[in-house]
Amino acid sequence: MISNQILQNTLEGLKTIARVDLCVADTDGKILATTFPEAEKCEAMIRPFVESQADSQVMHGYQFFKILDEQHLEYILVANGTSDDVYMVGKIAAFQLQNLLVAYKERFDKDNFIKNLLLDNMLRVDMYTRAKKLHIEIEAKRVVYIIETKQEKDVNALETIKTLFATKSRDFITAVDEKNILLVKEVKANETYADLDKTAKVILDMLNTEAMSTAHIAYGTIVNNIGEVSKSYKEAKLALDVGKIFYSDKNIVAYNRLGIGRLIYQLPLPLCEMFIKEIFGDNTMESFDEETLSTINKFFENSLNVSETSRQLYVHRNTLVYRLDKLQKMTKLDLRVFDDAITFKIALMVVKYMKYVENMDN
Repeated sequence: MISNQILQNTLEGLKTIARVDLCVADTDGKILATTFPEAEKCEAMIRPFVESQADSQVMHGYQFFKILDEQHLEYILVANGTSDDVYMVGKIAAFQLQNLLVAYKERFDKDNFIKNLLLDNMLRVDMYTRAKKLHIEIEAKRVVYIIETKQEKDVNALETIKTLFATKSRDFITAVDEKNILLVKEVKANETYADLDKTAKVILDMLNTEAMSTAHIAYGTIVNNIGEVSKSYKEAKLALDVGKIFYSDKNIVAYNRLGIGRLIYQLPLPLCEMFIKEIFGDNTMESFDEETLSTINKFFENSLNVSETSRQLYVHRNTLVYRLDKLQKMTKLDLRVFDDAITFKIALMVVKYMKYVENMDN
C-alpha cells in the first residue's frame, strides 16, 4: 500500500536523526527499503521470525519488529544492532511505519468512497455512515469538475492537479476511467459560478504550462451535501458531452450554461431525423458547399448583419445577398429573417448532434 520510495525516504530520515541503520521487508523476506547494503543477510532470518509468536526478536546482531495492519502482518522492520538504544529506535520506527499504514489506508479508503459516491454505488444510509467514519463533512457545498485530457492515463496532468490542490484537504481528486480526472471541490459560502470558472481557468493554465497537456473541463452545479455529489458528477458528464458536440471551441463548459444544446442532446434520434427532413427536404448538409457553409457561419457570427459579414468575407454586398437567395431557394428559409435564422441555426445544431451519435455507434 505504501510505495517503496516512501518507505525509503522514511528510513533515511530516521537514520539521519537516530544514526541507526534500518530496513523494511515484506513477509516473504524481500527487502523493500534499506539504509545499509548488508540488509540482504537478514532475508533468511525473516521467515522464521514471521512464523514465530514474538512481536520483536534479536537474531545475529539484528533486532526484528513486526508491523501490523489491523492484526494482519504487513511489514518486518530490521534494526542493525542489539543495544537498548537500537531497540528504542526500532520501536519508534515501527510506530512511525504503523501510523503511515493507517494514513495511507485512510487515503485509499477515501478514494474508494469518493469513486463509489460519484458512480452512485452506495445506499444513502451507508454513505453517511462511511463519510462520518472517514471524517468527511456531510453538510458542505461541493461541485464536481471533470478534466478530460487528450492522452489516456496522463500521469503528469494528474500530478499537476494534485499539486495544485495539495493544501486543500477537503477537496478530493480521483479517476473513474482512463481519460478523465475528477475533482470534487468544496465550495465556500461566498463563492459563485464566476469563481468556479476562475478555478477551471487556473487548472487549464497549470496543465498547459506545467504538464504540457491540453484538456477540456466541465463542471456541474453546486450541491449542498455529500448525498448530492453524484448529481453534480452526472451534470458535469453531460456538460462535457454537450460541449464536445456544440461548443468544441470552448475548453471550459458549465452545466448551467449549456443553452439550447442541452435540449437538443436529450432529443430522440427519430425526432431529430423528422425535423431535419422537414427543414431541408431531400437536401443534406453535404448539399451545401464549403463557401455556403462559411458564409452561413460568418453571417451568424455577425448577428445577421449583411454589411459586416460581406466586409469580413471580402465580398461585395450583392454577392452575399446572392448567396443568401440561393440558400433560400434550397431550404425555403431566408436567413435575413430572424425566425428563419433561428430555425436554421437549430437545424445545424441538430445535424451536429446526429453526426455525434452516428460516430459513437460506429
